[in-house]
Amino acid sequence: MVLLRFTSSHYLIFSSSPMSCCRIASIVLKAPETIHPCCFGSHRLRRNGFRCCSSISLSDSETAPKTDSLRPVKIFTVITPNLESIIYRKRIVSGVQPTGSIHLGNYLGAIKNWISLQNDYETLFFIVDLHAITLPYEAQQLPKATRATAAIYLACGVDTSKASVFVQSHVPAHAELMWMLSSATPIGWLNKMIQFKEKSHKMGDENVGVGLLTYPVLMASDILLYQSDLVPVGEDQKQHMELTRDLAERVNYLYGGKKWKKMGGRGGAIFKVPEPLIPPAGARVMSLTDGLSKMSKSAPSDQSRINLLDTKDVIVNKIRRCKTDSFPGLDFDNRDRPECNNLLSVYQLVAGKTKQEVTQECQDMNWGTFKPLLTDALIDHLHPIQDTVESSKRKMVSSLREPGCGCSIITHFGVPVLSSLLKVRYEEIMSDSAYLDRVLVEGASKAADIAGATLNNVRQAMGFLPR
Repeated sequence: MVLLRFTSSHYLIFSSSPMSCCRIASIVLKAPETIHPCCFGSHRLRRNGFRCCSSISLSDSETAPKTDSLRPVKIFTVITPNLESIIYRKRIVSGVQPTGSIHLGNYLGAIKNWISLQNDYETLFFIVDLHAITLPYEAQQLPKATRATAAIYLACGVDTSKASVFVQSHVPAHAELMWMLSSATPIGWLNKMIQFKEKSHKMGDENVGVGLLTYPVLMASDILLYQSDLVPVGEDQKQHMELTRDLAERVNYLYGGKKWKKMGGRGGAIFKVPEPLIPPAGARVMSLTDGLSKMSKSAPSDQSRINLLDTKDVIVNKIRRCKTDSFPGLDFDNRDRPECNNLLSVYQLVAGKTKQEVTQECQDMNWGTFKPLLTDALIDHLHPIQDTVESSKRKMVSSLREPGCGCSIITHFGVPVLSSLLKVRYEEIMSDSAYLDRVLVEGASKAADIAGATLNNVRQAMGFLPR
């Protein structure tokens, strides 16, 4: 057996004997009530983030070091030829609004990256329905939108054997931790949030709920609850990410360390301070109706975005009606021409060309010539022509039930292309409610195990009476 320590709150246990694993761990950590057995080969123990990953023989024990380094520190000497093959997978969490639709900007800027991340990290993806109610919404539409959003992400290739997919409100710890964090959040921090200022200005003070003001605290809860190592963030979320880091450090200072130890805890940091994961540059897609605003699912007009499930006719109509300007020619990086820059950038991304190639090709074009070119490129990107007969389609649908086989990714001009199998997979998932429910229940169960351990630590450190 080997016990590895990565931070003051994160250990890994490797053993082929669950009871031996628990016995040794309880001696070293002096917390037998928190250690539960786990069969060899499972992904994680049920409490405190332990993972049972490999069969390793115990030789003799040493004194447990007191270090918070991310570099693994050996607590037990091990005899194994495969220790170098054991790799600690950092944890990534990310949430998405339950709009029921995913647009081109989501795919190019985030989803394509997530599908890659799930291969190298422990990933938790969830639909943030609690965040969704901070703005006016249709209650009858929320359940359908939540399920549709989950189905689209699964169809795009999120693999449930690698990532946990669940609904935020299905893990009550999100709301409970948010309330605890709010007690440690200075109101001045929230008043500085740019997104709150912008949205409240548009809606008017009388129409703004407290939930919109405390939105960043709930986002911090989403992240800190799972002791996240990394969080994918865009430019519009950087300020919220900074608040999350500040809150983690503030709670660690107010309640962690020796103060927590006096409360019967292990001491040290309560929360891991997460790092932002900046997505690849060049994948920022702006609105079709306003070149200065990011393409958004929350924009009131569907004309402002290209949805992944849009038909060819819809795409043609949206590009025909998109906002342009009256300047001659087409060029990049002109501050006076945000719509031109955006449409050229979209063409560059979906056509798989360099900026220089697009400039040479399009600089002498007018909008009447360029719009059909962009339309064809988008349709080729989202709906490549496939010569399939009905029998092969049935075989594909059958194979799509396998996890991770959602979206067929092929290469077109060197760029990943979303095939028309996306729609087939999406419709198949939506029609199989039992499968979708099972995915969400299993995802919530895995998430609740991690969240429960964190919440118990916070409750203990803050002095709540044990349940």
